[in-house]
Amino acid sequence: MFLKLLSISFLLLLFAGCSSDNSAPIVRYSFVNSHNMTVEKFDTLASLSVGNGNFAFTTDFTGLQTFYKEYGNGVALGTQSNWGWHTSPNTGNYEISETYRYYQVEDRMVPFMDQLSTSERAVEAVKYFRENPHRLHLGLIRLLIEKDNGEEIQIHDIEKVCHHLDLWRGEVSSDFIIEGYPVSVRVFAHQELDMISARIKSPLIDARRLSVEWLFSYGNPIHTHPGYDLNSPEKHTSTLLIAGDDKAVISRELDNDRYNTTVTWNQDAILEKTGAHRFVLKPSDGSGILEFSCLFSTESINSELPDFEETLHNNEIHWEDFWRTGGAVDFSECTDPRAHELERRTVLSQYLTKIQGTGNLPPQETGLTFNSWFGKFHLEMIWWHSAHFSNWQRTQYMAGQLQYYRDIYPLARETAELQGYAGVRWPKMVGPNGQDSPSSIGTYLIWQQPHLIYLAEQLYLSAPSEETLIRYADLIFATADFMADFPIYDPENDVYNLAPPLIPAQEHWNRETTVNPPFELAYWYWGLTIAQKWKQRLGEPADLKWEEVRTKLPELLAIDSLYMGTGNAPDSYTDPSNMRDHPMVLGSLGMLPGWEKIDHEIMRNTLKLIMDRWNWPNTWGWDYPMVAMCATRLYEPELALEALLKDVQKNTYLVNGHNYQDERLRIYMPGNGGLLKAVALMCAGWEGCEVDNPGFPYDGTWNVKWENLTPDF
Repeated sequence: MFLKLLSISFLLLLFAGCSSDNSAPIVRYSFVNSHNMTVEKFDTLASLSVGNGNFAFTTDFTGLQTFYKEYGNGVALGTQSNWGWHTSPNTGNYEISETYRYYQVEDRMVPFMDQLSTSERAVEAVKYFRENPHRLHLGLIRLLIEKDNGEEIQIHDIEKVCHHLDLWRGEVSSDFIIEGYPVSVRVFAHQELDMISARIKSPLIDARRLSVEWLFSYGNPIHTHPGYDLNSPEKHTSTLLIAGDDKAVISRELDNDRYNTTVTWNQDAILEKTGAHRFVLKPSDGSGILEFSCLFSTESINSELPDFEETLHNNEIHWEDFWRTGGAVDFSECTDPRAHELERRTVLSQYLTKIQGTGNLPPQETGLTFNSWFGKFHLEMIWWHSAHFSNWQRTQYMAGQLQYYRDIYPLARETAELQGYAGVRWPKMVGPNGQDSPSSIGTYLIWQQPHLIYLAEQLYLSAPSEETLIRYADLIFATADFMADFPIYDPENDVYNLAPPLIPAQEHWNRETTVNPPFELAYWYWGLTIAQKWKQRLGEPADLKWEEVRTKLPELLAIDSLYMGTGNAPDSYTDPSNMRDHPMVLGSLGMLPGWEKIDHEIMRNTLKLIMDRWNWPNTWGWDYPMVAMCATRLYEPELALEALLKDVQKNTYLVNGHNYQDERLRIYMPGNGGLLKAVALMCAGWEGCEVDNPGFPYDGTWNVKWENLTPDF
C-alpha cells in the first residue's frame, strides 16, 4: 500500500506543472479557419456538408449533388432531415408480436423481438419491422450543364476544381472550369429552416447551358444506402402545385407519407417539370448569376423564403456565435508530431457533430448523410453522439434530444410491463415512433438504460434548477425502477446479479449465459446513485429498493489481477476470440468515474494487456476514445494518446473529418462524438482530479491550451 501511495504521489508531482495557460485567450477566428478544408480532386470520400442539426445537405466537388451516382459508395450525397421518413405499406398485416422469442426469467416467460425467426411469416415480419420506418432522401439537387456538343458534363470534364468548406461561416463553395468557362457555386443551410440557399455564377448561365435539376425518389429500405430509389417511379408522385415567376411548390406523396419542396429564385427563370420526378430551374436573363432557395417541409409554406443573402447572414451570425462560445483546444504550441492531426480531428468533429446531430432526435450513426440501419438511430449510442456537448459547454445542443425520451415514454413503459418489469425499458434501434426493431442483439442490450440519467444529470449540473429536476424526474425515476427490478437476487451470496437473457456492450458474448458484465455493473451502480441524488434534491425520501440493489451489486470479476469481460468468463484473455469488439471493461473506469469496488491497479493491468493484445481491427470508432478515457483516469497519458491516435483503419479520420470504418460504414458519428468527449477529459479532467491536462504527457512536447471546458463526473 505504501508503494502504491508513493507511486500516486509521484504522478501528482509529475503532472503538477502541466497546465493549460488560459491567460492568453485562443484567437478563435484564426484558430478555426486554419482547419478549413479544400478538396482539389474527385474523391468520393471527400464530400462536404452543410446543415443545422435537424437537416443536412451533402455536396460533391461541384458544390451541389451533380454526380450522386459516382459518390453513392463513398460519403454519399444526402438530403436528410429528422422528420423525413418513409414507411412501406404493411401488406402482410404483420404484428410486432410475430417477432417474439420467449425466455424464462425466474418464474415467467419474457418476450423479446428477435431477428432469428423460424417460420417464413415470422421472417417477413422481422424484415418489415426492421426496415420500417426508414429515413428518406428528400431530393437530389444537381447542376445540369451542357458541353459545346450538347452532351451533359461528366466527371472528367471538371477541371481546376476547388471544393471548399469555410467553418467559420458554415459555407460550402466550389470553383471549377468547364471547357474554359468558370463556374462558381456557394451553398448554405439555413440554421432555423430545413433549407439550402445557393448562388451560382458562370458565363454558362448566359449561354443557356447551365440550369439546376431536382430529382425525387421513392424510399429505399436497405441497411446501408444513400436512401433513394430512383427506379420505382410508379410508387410515388411529384406534383407541381405552384409554378410562378419566382416560386414553385412541388408536392410529394409516398404511400401515406407527404411533404413539400418549395423553391424560390431572384432572377428571371422558370421551373419546369421534365419527367415524372424531375424538375429543372432554367434561367432566362443575362446576368450570369442564378440564386435559389429550396425548403423541405411537412407543411405548406405561404411566407416568403429567405433568399441567398439572408441565409448567408443567418449563417454568419450563427456560426460566429458557435465558434466564439463553448470549448476550444489549441495544440499549436505542441511539438509532438501527432498534435496537429489531433487538433484537426477535434475542430472538424465539432462542426460535424453540430450539423449532423443537434436536433430533436438522437442521431443515426451516419448522421444526416446517408442511411445505416435503415436510417434508424441507436439509443445506446446517444452517449457517444451527445455526452460531449456538456463538457464543451454546449449543453443546449443535447437538451432537445431528451424530449424524445418523453415522447416514447408510453411505449417504453409498455415494453417493461410486457416483460414483467417495473418502470420503463428504453429501446435500442428505433425511428421517431419509438418502436424497437427485432434483433438477435439489440433487444437484449441493457447498457442504454442509464443514458437518460447520465444526460439529464449533465443538464442539471450545467445549470442547476428546480425546473430541470421537475422536468426529468419522472423519466429518471421510471428508469431507475426498471434498473432496480431487472437484476435477480442471489440469496446465497446476498447479491443482485445482472443475469440472462442479456447482451453486454461487448456484443459477442452469449445472451443466454452472460452474467454481470463489468461496464453494466458499474453503470447500474452509478445510475442508481444519481437517481437517489435526484430524490434528495427534490426533498423526497430515498427509494429503498434502489438502495438495496445498488449496494448489493457484485464486484467486477478479477482473475490474476485482471478484470474479466463478464462475471462468468475466466477465459476473457486466454481465448483470443474474446478479445474483439468493444474492450468494454475499460469503460467501467473511463466513461464512468468508477466506484469503490473498482481497483485502479487491477484496471491498470487490464488496460495494458488490452493495449498489447486486443484485436484492434475488430473494433469500432468509439473504442479508441473510450480506452483513452480509461488511461486518462489512471494517469497514463502516453497510453491515452496511443489509444486516441492508434493507427488502425477503424480510427481513420477522412479529409472532411468523418471517422471511416470500412466499405460499408464510410462515416461513423459516434467516433467523432467520442473523440470530443475524450479530449475534454484529457484537458479538463474530472471531479477530484488533482492535475492539469491529465491526458497529456508532461515531457515538454504537449503544451496544450484550452478554454471553456467543463470537468467530467
